[in-house]
Amino acid sequence: MSKTLQRILALVDSGDVRISDHGYDELSEDRIFAREIIEGVHEAIMIEDYPGYLKGPCILVLQKDHDGKPIHVVWGIPRNADSPAVVVTAYRPVPDKWTKDFLRRKR
Repeated sequence: MSKTLQRILALVDSGDVRISDHGYDELSEDRIFAREIIEGVHEAIMIEDYPGYLKGPCILVLQKDHDGKPIHVVWGIPRNADSPAVVVTAYRPVPDKWTKDFLRRKR
């Protein structure tokens, strides 16, 4: 498990979570509930890890909604800060762009 994911999980467990404005827009557009994202983070599967990202460490993970449908979530932690865990964006992946397991982009 990546350090970034470990930090995100600890922040979520302590209730230190925010959703970005862009994240709220994407959640609404894809009819995803914030509660699903937050409650499902412990079952998240790492897709990509960006520990040195300019705006702060972030990860792309695969999560599932309450119906078991796939959701991609980008979680981050602001640069030069220890908290909060931020839902940067979340969306329902397009099957044509991802492998069947939604873990790798098609080329």
